[in-house]
Amino acid sequence: MERTYIIPLRKEWQKAPMYKRTKKATAATKAFLVKHMKIANVKLGRHLNMKLWSQGYRHPPHKVEVSVELIKDKEGDYVYAELVGVKKETLKREKTEKKTGLAGKIDEFRGKGSEQAEHKVEEVKAEEKAIKELKNPKAESQNKIEAEKGDKKKDMKDRTKNVFSDSNKQQRSKK
Repeated sequence: MERTYIIPLRKEWQKAPMYKRTKKATAATKAFLVKHMKIANVKLGRHLNMKLWSQGYRHPPHKVEVSVELIKDKEGDYVYAELVGVKKETLKREKTEKKTGLAGKIDEFRGKGSEQAEHKVEEVKAEEKAIKELKNPKAESQNKIEAEKGDKKKDMKDRTKNVFSDSNKQQRSKK
């Protein structure tokens, strides 16, 4: 079923503050189509959206002429609205892409939902860590050197604290 409407928007967007006018116009467009097509799921076309936002968020158009089509789909019915004279685009359903590498393996194991899956996740992480070490053996030795430097810095801080605290104790005792 296909229909053409001229949707009056001015009365609606004048009720909103300046910075929300175009947003109110898009909401009014959807509300108009819900009321007239009697289906709650409404999708606005790309060209209609660009027309509404063409003059910015403060100055939407006063009225819009749209052609509306009721589309029946496996996942449910919806209304698709587009400007008159513009070719309607087919809506593409987004496919969830499988993640690659470690993230993909972890998602695959977690989908199973068992204790074995958690064990497998730990194994996969260990494998990835081993592979990284094989690719860059210097990184592991550098990490050890940096850890030793950090320990030395901590030791120096402790020593200076002890020295200053001892000198403070001596000064207090003299007073």
